[in-house]
Amino acid sequence: MIAIVQESIDISAVLRSASSNSAGATVLFLGTVRDHGDEGVVSEMYYEAYEEMAEEALRKIEQQAIQCWNLRGFMAVHRLGNLKVGEVSVAIAASSEHRTEAFEACRYAIDAIKKSVPIWKKEISAAGCRWVAGVMLEDTQDGHV
Repeated sequence: MIAIVQESIDISAVLRSASSNSAGATVLFLGTVRDHGDEGVVSEMYYEAYEEMAEEALRKIEQQAIQCWNLRGFMAVHRLGNLKVGEVSVAIAASSEHRTEAFEACRYAIDAIKKSVPIWKKEISAAGCRWVAGVMLEDTQDGHV
């Protein structure tokens, strides 16, 4: 399963969605908003997406992960909107018969999300706002998103 949400990510629900009685391992990856970036202190992060394309890209990542690592379960959730430091922006869970496959599938999924899913982020700090991670937009200095 995949989802793009506006509300806080329910980590327990992510784990339940990926769980399987035939799995011997479940790996959970959480991406969180950290308190700093290349430009210094960060107070929050703003995420936006082209949702239809993002959901399609997430489904392709899910299908690829399930096929390549023979997963028993998979769940990826990405949150949009303003997130404070420490909040979860992305959660991925993969379950498989053995731990190696679950770890590799999670690693593949987060790397693929960062490379191919149209979700952008803007760092917000006392100095203003700036798009990060390859988004080609002008930085703003007014502190508004």
